[in-house]
Amino acid sequence: MNVHAGAFRNGRLMSNPMARAQIAAAAALVGWHGVGNGWWQHPGGFYGWVGPLFWPFAYNDLYDYTIWGDGLGFWGYGYPDIYAGIFGPYGYDGLSAYLPQRPYGRRQARGVALDQLCGSDRREIVGLPIDQIADAVQPTDVQGADLDALGNASILAAELIRASCPTQVAATAPGRLAAMQQRVEAMTKAVALVQPALDKFYGSLTDEQKARFNALAEDQRRAAASNNSNASLAQNCGTPVGLDWPGAEIEARLHPDDTQRAALQVLGDTSAKVSASLKAACQPSDAMTPPARMAAIRKRLDVMLDGVKSVRAALEAFYATLNDEQKAQFEAIGPRRTS
Repeated sequence: MNVHAGAFRNGRLMSNPMARAQIAAAAALVGWHGVGNGWWQHPGGFYGWVGPLFWPFAYNDLYDYTIWGDGLGFWGYGYPDIYAGIFGPYGYDGLSAYLPQRPYGRRQARGVALDQLCGSDRREIVGLPIDQIADAVQPTDVQGADLDALGNASILAAELIRASCPTQVAATAPGRLAAMQQRVEAMTKAVALVQPALDKFYGSLTDEQKARFNALAEDQRRAAASNNSNASLAQNCGTPVGLDWPGAEIEARLHPDDTQRAALQVLGDTSAKVSASLKAACQPSDAMTPPARMAAIRKRLDVMLDGVKSVRAALEAFYATLNDEQKAQFEAIGPRRTS
């Protein structure tokens, strides 16, 4: 997809989840030399990893679901992204395409700068749609002050997420999971910042105003019902799609000794438990009000963060047992996969 710089600057593309998915997909495949669309692709065409960045357009996904009820971006994230962190799909040469552009060097990710995929603190791109909310609910002066506070919290939250953008590539599995954990922690902190302000504003509304606020998402919900996309999300988020644990390949490449094999078994068992927990926590279609949807987001991020931490600890314990050649063989598994 060709991305017009002006559209990026004024945020028109950023308001469309499918457009963001196309932008991320184009950037995700720049540094990869496999076949097909890339094995770490989400259902619906999204990519959880774009080079060294986990969760492009993270804040957009948060408020799309909170305000509009459109969870296509948010609920596509789950265990397959942790798997892609362990078995990263890019080699170091591929990751170099995402480094800051150098004079006379290659263009960065087809002209899409990594910091644009990371998010921005600019209101027109990632802030909550305060003006549209105000038009819908017609707040009183007191309610308007609460709405302004919500808008300010959303800008601060966007900055928290933007600051989690990686400034260098992580070329090892432990480094990728560390970057992943940092990104999810930033998202969790952002939600914790916005959630009280949203709850306070929503709680100040009359029943009629709440109905008008809730109605902002009705068109999106009807569209989702017509194409059954919510059911698809419930089936797919947190569910590995063709991502079997590559035990035989690890054994053949690394020839682990008994100590390494025991640590590898812990890593595999931990990954399976995290996969199951993320699948069980996938409930994208239950929440029907903005505060309820944000609460669902917070719960999901908490489960994901716990999962990343658990797998990261087991991975680091296994990785510490490997020699340099074994580490190189382990890192080669992801880039050599086919879709």
